[in-house]
Amino acid sequence: MHIAMLSAEFPPRWGGMGSTVFHLSASLVKRGHKVTVITRSGAGKPPSQEGVEVLEVGWAKIPMEFTRSYGRRAISELERLNERYPVDIVHLHCPMISLSKSQFRRCSEKVAPIVSSLHGSWLGERDGLLEASKARESAVWANINDVAIRFLAGRYSKFENFAINESRICVANSNATKEDFELRYDAPPSWNCRVVHWGVDTQMFRPTDPNSPEDISKRSEMRARFDGGDQECKIVLAVGRLAARKGYGTLIRGFSKLQRKIPNSRLVIVGRGHLKSRLLKQANRLGVGDFVHIESGMSFSELGQLYRSVDVVAYPSFYEGQGLIPLEAMSSGVPIVTVDHGPLPEMVDETVGALFTMGDMDSMLMALGKILNQEDSQRGIKGRERVVEKFNFDGNAAAFEKIYLEAIQTQD
Repeated sequence: MHIAMLSAEFPPRWGGMGSTVFHLSASLVKRGHKVTVITRSGAGKPPSQEGVEVLEVGWAKIPMEFTRSYGRRAISELERLNERYPVDIVHLHCPMISLSKSQFRRCSEKVAPIVSSLHGSWLGERDGLLEASKARESAVWANINDVAIRFLAGRYSKFENFAINESRICVANSNATKEDFELRYDAPPSWNCRVVHWGVDTQMFRPTDPNSPEDISKRSEMRARFDGGDQECKIVLAVGRLAARKGYGTLIRGFSKLQRKIPNSRLVIVGRGHLKSRLLKQANRLGVGDFVHIESGMSFSELGQLYRSVDVVAYPSFYEGQGLIPLEAMSSGVPIVTVDHGPLPEMVDETVGALFTMGDMDSMLMALGKILNQEDSQRGIKGRERVVEKFNFDGNAAAFEKIYLEAIQTQD
């Protein structure tokens, strides 16, 4: 098959969507397919992948509206691609592409059947921001993209309605996302929607090998960057874009209490965004500035090493379509502490970590303390086993291959 993927994110423009499209493309190529990705321009040179062609199109740098401008250019590029190398299936990655009903029908009639991945919803994003505001998260109104989502989510949700009504098959990334669309969107009675949880790179995110002197040495070196020379230090890691709905303000408030209970604890946050200075000021006001480290970015090899060098990963997000960070932690053999809300309990339970009430600092504190005070290697082992068995890209490729074939075979 020749599969055309329309995704607003693709490396070097990373994000959950960019990561999944990158790895899914490679896995589909391994299964003998040709993949063409049509993405936004301006991020830099895309990485080379054998069997994957990347086409870049322009887009208007306007919050939310970029989804429309990118969509228009992507459809035109798709038609040119189809003339040059006929496309068998079109795979859209929503909601960061907004197509009208006529554009969907033009694509279906002139190019190929459409499968739409639902990575989350604009209404869900808006709800997450509102919950973050209630929890007194920093700078909920400071980011122009977040402000746009708060006021325009309803308007742009109509394009998501077109996606679920005009696509041959929809694929939600969690049961929570599927239920969100069924409850709050105009899904047709005959809506053909599947659930396929995205996987993670189990080679990049792997546990430390206790029998490898090199692994042990690298783990010690990584921990030394943050532990202040205390080999008994407990390191809490959080990874993800520095944005209000990710819950970092709540995390730092919770950590300030944890640090009083476990004085040798440290918090490391890895993520880009406009909140870094605000979060560091908050840590200083709470008296834990010396124990909170924020890294604006790391190479993937460094990040993989950091994951397997810490004691626990915290993920306090107020909204996710699925959320890949918990899986990266589990794949690295590290316990995960996250919210008992939305899609997270579909991946995480007490056997691999701990769940807490979303936005509840005391509940989070209890969950973190439980993990750090109980030396239980089984959580890390079981987490790794779960990811390898259920959340990997080879499994994603096999699932989507069947979905593509079904969409092609059920053409009108």
